Amino acid sequence: MTTPHNSAIKGNIAETVLLPGDPLRAKFIAENFLEDVEQFNAVRNMFGYTGTYNGKKVSVMGTGMGCPSIGIYSYELIHMYGVKNLIRIGSCGAYDPKLNLYDIILAMGASTDSNFADQYNLPGIYSATSSWELLYKAKLAADNNNIPVTVGNIVTSDIFYHDDPDSWKSWAKMGCIAAEMESYALYCNANRAGVNALTILTVSDSIANHTETTPEQREKGFKDMMKIALELA
Repeated sequence: MTTPHNSAIKGNIAETVLLPGDPLRAKFIAENFLEDVEQFNAVRNMFGYTGTYNGKKVSVMGTGMGCPSIGIYSYELIHMYGVKNLIRIGSCGAYDPKLNLYDIILAMGASTDSNFADQYNLPGIYSATSSWELLYKAKLAADNNNIPVTVGNIVTSDIFYHDDPDSWKSWAKMGCIAAEMESYALYCNANRAGVNALTILTVSDSIANHTETTPEQREKGFKDMMKIALELA
């Protein structure tokens, strides 16, 4: 079975998939971390690969930007391809001034300004949270590899260029430590289906401190985050 967005057939994709937003980061991981790699998707240049890491089968696939994009890819991976563990590895903008460039966040939960959860007809506001199993394993993997991480809540926003440049401060007051654009949809899809999801983020820019990395650094420089995620395979 293929989908409008994925040319893989069932069996081409491992039960554990790493999900960078940037398809070129997926390509980088496949070429530098995996063995016996086979490419399973190039539809819309959203590259997907399957290989082995320390003898374990693992896949990596780009998701694009925003809740609608990762919502499509994660839904298909779960329901059409039988994926059980979805690990987003992305970049984020730090709200907490104590976070520096290249610091790593394990996203325990995701708040949002997105309307993604409206589809579930819930009688309230849904709190999207990660899989405790993956969160626990990721913290252990980071500790075992002497990689410092921060565990906390993040914001998934539909808006990159906000009309109110100070809107982030309201989220920061509520303890949200960083912002990105995908995790809320990923957590919703995974929780609805009863599978595991976790977002691991590297600080690519600090909204609080006005610092940022380059596009090339974001594509190829976040190796510690990649190592933690691969340990979960």
